[in-house]
Amino acid sequence: MKNTQPVKFWNRYTGREEEEKILGEKALRWVYGSASGRLALHLLIKRAVFSRLLGRMKDSHRSAREIPPFIRDYNIDVRELEKAPEEYASFNEFFTRKLKPEARPLCAEPSLAFPADARHRAWQDASAIDGVYVKGQSFDLPALLGDEELARRYAHGGVLLSRLCPVDYHRYHFPTAGIAEEARRIPGALASVAPYSLRRRLAWLWCNKRELTLLRNTCVGTVLILVIGATGVGAICQTYTPGAHVEKGEEQGFFAFGGSTVMTFFEPGRVNFAADLLEQTARGIELYAHQGDFLGGQSS
Repeated sequence: MKNTQPVKFWNRYTGREEEEKILGEKALRWVYGSASGRLALHLLIKRAVFSRLLGRMKDSHRSAREIPPFIRDYNIDVRELEKAPEEYASFNEFFTRKLKPEARPLCAEPSLAFPADARHRAWQDASAIDGVYVKGQSFDLPALLGDEELARRYAHGGVLLSRLCPVDYHRYHFPTAGIAEEARRIPGALASVAPYSLRRRLAWLWCNKRELTLLRNTCVGTVLILVIGATGVGAICQTYTPGAHVEKGEEQGFFAFGGSTVMTFFEPGRVNFAADLLEQTARGIELYAHQGDFLGGQSS
């Protein structure tokens, strides 16, 4: 079945295609690849109560025992961590970890920066998208943004889709400087945003709980930043000050336990995405790149 095929991505740093090592892969295959799993999804797994219960488990002191095997099994580079692994009081505290400032150098001005450690796809024109994860799937912008007027304004703009895996650094940052408005909360479910589920139903992106922030920049216009929750995400936590000026690379917020997604929308003709990002998207796979790395440049 298409939705249970291996998940591959292009690693910008190794220069080769790699296969993703997925946390809870067997469970995901069952939920999104079988009738009984889909029944469990609709009856329980996508409900907020399921993610809250899972979040409480990951907040417990006993959950700290999961940190060493997680680091070992998913090759987490402990040299990047702000604290030593044994200093985290729970798994969720480790999951929402901060990194040393030097671990994520920021690309030079006036370039735009990736907002998160993630597997990324990008399109210069949202209206030209004819396949996301599988052929024939495209974004329903009015549903995704929860705003018909914004959907019309950004219908031909650039779109960046950044998928964070549970093994990734789970704080997200501003791609450029500007004035950040208060986030608009859009209620929804909490289904998985792993490729196993998105290959079957991209609509989970606009059915899930999400928050939309408008970032006003004098050079690239208003940038829309949409953060999307998923199964196991106990909270979307915005840490910036609404209405204040923020710098490029400044932390915007973090996700509690679970995989998540950040989508970034640019006004038409405002951004030229990096060549390798567009190349891999055209090939139908994601590009793995770090927060702060070169996303693209401003259109002249």
